[in-house]
Amino acid sequence: MHNLALNIKFFGYELAKQVAEAIPPRTNLQPIHKDLPSKPSTQTDLESEWAAYWFQELRIPVIFHRKLWEFAYVLQALHDTDMLRAGRHGLGFGCGAEPIASYLAARNVDVIATDLPPQSRVARGWLESGQHASTLDSMFQPHLLNRETFEARVSLRFVDMNDMPDDLRNFDFCWSICALEHLGSIEKGLDFIVGSIETLRPGGVAVHTTEFNFLDDERTLDNWPTVLFQRRHFEALAARLHALGHKIAPLDFNVGTKPLDRFIDLPPFAHDWPDRLREWAGEPAHLKLSIDGFASTCFGFVITKSS
Repeated sequence: MHNLALNIKFFGYELAKQVAEAIPPRTNLQPIHKDLPSKPSTQTDLESEWAAYWFQELRIPVIFHRKLWEFAYVLQALHDTDMLRAGRHGLGFGCGAEPIASYLAARNVDVIATDLPPQSRVARGWLESGQHASTLDSMFQPHLLNRETFEARVSLRFVDMNDMPDDLRNFDFCWSICALEHLGSIEKGLDFIVGSIETLRPGGVAVHTTEFNFLDDERTLDNWPTVLFQRRHFEALAARLHALGHKIAPLDFNVGTKPLDRFIDLPPFAHDWPDRLREWAGEPAHLKLSIDGFASTCFGFVITKSS
């Protein structure tokens, strides 16, 4: 393990910790209507009151980590589109152990949460890293709701995102968090986004996040376990959705210019750390990271199905 990479990583994590600690305490936060664009994660987003509200709701501290941005982005987009009301029906793809299904159930929203069949070769890798929902219990967050409500509102179904069943239809909304870049190719990821619209009722909403190769418009990763989308792919997706009569929130490619927007974390990442390094390093925090040499961040879409 290269000591220079560790120096860069740990200075970045310490900066993120100090920036988070410098945010004044906020109380009595209320949900804010934002009409989020389709956009990448930024330091400004994670410093905002709208993100702080969703961290408060999820009962997690403000940490400058792109995964937490994804949680806040999805919930804010669902709030903006009035999808967090009791009685709504939601469909989650590649849910793993994320807290979204539990939070939605606590809001009296009915959820079908999906993940890969556990016997698939790809799922075995996610199981080993603790990121696969092999049982319904892996999604239960007891700090957000009681088990009775969870079991009444959430069900688990194993679904291959490259081959969605025809009976998943008429949902008010669907979502996925950094799952579609693992479908084998850029084409398959884009096809999934378009296909996910078919699971919705007219006027329903899809919210998806994925990887954005934001510095290299020429080269990227394709036909690989993790693919990286570029600006041109997102622009083509928007045109494709518009041609089908759907609406996509305006594309905003501003990746931010604050210190943490310019910190690109380097491998090895926390899930690959040996125990001794994990005990010593502290809490990892990053908005951008290097994936096979490409600078990448999270990018979120909000799509409304045609009426």
